[in-house]
Amino acid sequence: MATYVIGDLQGCLTPLMQLLEQIQYQPEQDQLWFAGDLINRGSESLETLRFIKSLGSKAKVVLGNHDLHLLAVSYGHGKLKKGDTLAEILTAQDRDDLMAWLLQQPLCHYDSTLNTVMTHAGIPPCWDLETTQSLAKEVENKLQSDTVDEFFATMYGNTPNKWDDQLTGSDRLRTITNYLTRMRFCDENSALDLESKEGISTASKGYAAWFNYPSKIPNECHIVFGHWAALEGITQKKRIHALDTGCVWGGSLTALRLDDRQRFSTPCTINRKNS
Repeated sequence: MATYVIGDLQGCLTPLMQLLEQIQYQPEQDQLWFAGDLINRGSESLETLRFIKSLGSKAKVVLGNHDLHLLAVSYGHGKLKKGDTLAEILTAQDRDDLMAWLLQQPLCHYDSTLNTVMTHAGIPPCWDLETTQSLAKEVENKLQSDTVDEFFATMYGNTPNKWDDQLTGSDRLRTITNYLTRMRFCDENSALDLESKEGISTASKGYAAWFNYPSKIPNECHIVFGHWAALEGITQKKRIHALDTGCVWGGSLTALRLDDRQRFSTPCTINRKNS
């Protein structure tokens, strides 16, 4: 039995199937983790979502910003953007089942046996493991509540950009969500810069990649994340693993085998749709 963490799919089912063949995936034995952004930009978003859902308990998923964007649009909040490939999902016969399944997925997954924690964008320097799990759960509880519509109505936005335990209501949930699904750069006080999206060298003055600050996560715990294709899978940190290698942008799709930290990748073989 092996556990593989796979980076951002973004609607690229064909490369995923090629990657699973490469690692000789055994459905009855192996487990797959997906680091969020299952859909959008790639041309197989609907098929990708259906496949991951069909894996049932053999898949562990955390929500990414594109997954939340799909949900927000489905609830009537937010609009489809140029380049989005979500229309096919939104008009699918099984749309409601797919949305219900997405709403049940967490923002953080931790496995104590493998001593590994996964979120889509990473973990800010100001949070320890217990805090991360607890705050992620606050958003998850809202997503699975009767008032989920309120969350999507106020989800978008870059403020507040710094964590404060005293935050309440929509500001609190938006800030947690931004840390876990949109973070790249922050300052020494974990204040976010959500405008800069390129490589580490493009950081604004006073900001750096979140993983270049001292972490409150135990040293023996590994962190796996996606979201940041410009890193090309490199953090220079032995226990912090970037897995978005830009498949949808013509890069590759990457899997990390947690049992021995070996990486596998397959080139992109699918075109990105433009709209």
